[in-house]
Amino acid sequence: MFDIKWIFIFPNIFNQKSNRFYKIVIIGVKKLKHTEALLKAEKFQQKMEKIAQNDYWRPQYHIAAPANWINDPNGFCFYKGEYHLFYQYHPYSSQWGPMHWGHVASKDLVNWKTKPIALAPTDEYDRDGCFSGSAIEKDNTLYLFYTGHVVLDKENDKDDAQLQTQCVAISEDGISFKKLENNPIINIDSFPEDLNILKEHFRDPKVWKYNDMYYQVVGAQTTEKTGQALIYKSKDLLNWEFVNVMAMSTEEENLGFMWECPNFAEIDNHEVLILSPQGVEPEGNKFLNLHQSGYFLGKMDYNTGIFERENDFEMLDYGFDFYAPQIMQDEKNNRCLMIGWLAMWESEMPEQEEGWAGMMSIPRVLEVKNNKVYSLPIPELKKLRKNNVNYDVNLVQNCILEGINGDCYELNTVFDLTKANGFNLKLRVSENEETVISYDKNSKIFKLNRDKSGKGVTGEREAKVNLQDEKIYLQIFSDYSSLEIFINGGEYVISSRIYPMQEATGIVFEPIGEIKAKIDFYEI
Repeated sequence: MFDIKWIFIFPNIFNQKSNRFYKIVIIGVKKLKHTEALLKAEKFQQKMEKIAQNDYWRPQYHIAAPANWINDPNGFCFYKGEYHLFYQYHPYSSQWGPMHWGHVASKDLVNWKTKPIALAPTDEYDRDGCFSGSAIEKDNTLYLFYTGHVVLDKENDKDDAQLQTQCVAISEDGISFKKLENNPIINIDSFPEDLNILKEHFRDPKVWKYNDMYYQVVGAQTTEKTGQALIYKSKDLLNWEFVNVMAMSTEEENLGFMWECPNFAEIDNHEVLILSPQGVEPEGNKFLNLHQSGYFLGKMDYNTGIFERENDFEMLDYGFDFYAPQIMQDEKNNRCLMIGWLAMWESEMPEQEEGWAGMMSIPRVLEVKNNKVYSLPIPELKKLRKNNVNYDVNLVQNCILEGINGDCYELNTVFDLTKANGFNLKLRVSENEETVISYDKNSKIFKLNRDKSGKGVTGEREAKVNLQDEKIYLQIFSDYSSLEIFINGGEYVISSRIYPMQEATGIVFEPIGEIKAKIDFYEI
């Protein structure tokens, strides 16, 4: 990052050859130090915040930046009594740009406070962006691992004209971060040539500890345009040794051309590799977004550095908007947590006109049941509940239930479909708008339709869902511009951004047959 320090304009000078007068302008440029770049970004953020905060679609209980663009969650961790979450951030525009690391912290995963911007692109190895990564504590010091992004040909800015390396910054208070002088700590010379890894696509380090060794998995792309996850090891977090290709795809598999944001987790005595592959082709009702996020169950051999897959690639979320999830091992509560970016590349974002773009999903707890990863809302979110309204009722015709309406709420339902063929549940309803959840008992298809959800967005997403003893269980979180739908205890999740008008607060129940329903509604 550079800053104009002075401008000197010479008086008009006559050039005899061209027979013209010219002004000569000399611009003094100084490379910004990291602290200066952070302060500059903070000042601009404060200016833009005044505009962004006035937008109706700003979330009430989801994490969002004070203003401007955000994408991937980064550095999700617990440090000095607080949960910390960082995120990809462009503080100067509501469009994507040179990535910084924004920062929030919380003692309870519910109430988040904005902290000073943690990282800014200022050095030769990260001058065009501090890309995604992770965080880990060692000896009471917090280490941020990230990808330094350099554009080699700025006139064209093509994917094949960039360089990516792995870097680290440290902090002793969790607020101020200092980049190490020996960055980058991992570069393209670190892996054998026969791997054919592209220097242009080598990013998103995730670090964890196993026994007395630290491990780091990095997403990569081969010259054959297939995705790989590379694993490194270290005793001190500073000196890293290449171990192996942890996992890979082949040209025959439908696993995309690049594996972004790899995460490794231990969940309920199962080992899980979480990935965000780019370029997966649609298969029926699966993989319909531009890019996907999902997982493999398997076994990790730390001696060889190889993760043996035990299942096909499975999606973590069947909705429109969920990408680049970041996980953390919550040792305090003996669980694995996940937060994702509640948006999608190349999707419409009407909020950009209002000075901000993007938000995070609610934090989720990951569990493994029946060889499948379940995603559930964290129980701490119960703190948000206000003004409970509940019904135990038979639904036989379209109806509106008194006290059940709004824009920010949690809606929990149990529908007994023994005597019904399905249902439509309409949310955020006004005279001209509605977002429709539906289930067909015969086909077992659960759908979310947002063709009339408001400004910009349209389309439909679905999942094939089996009933549980003729029942379907729903836990729905609505915020001003988002929906997250958890089906049958987190077996499936469908998340989406929506942009309804302020008056769209109705909720309409439409049974197809007779439904015995238990309904719990909470304002948030």
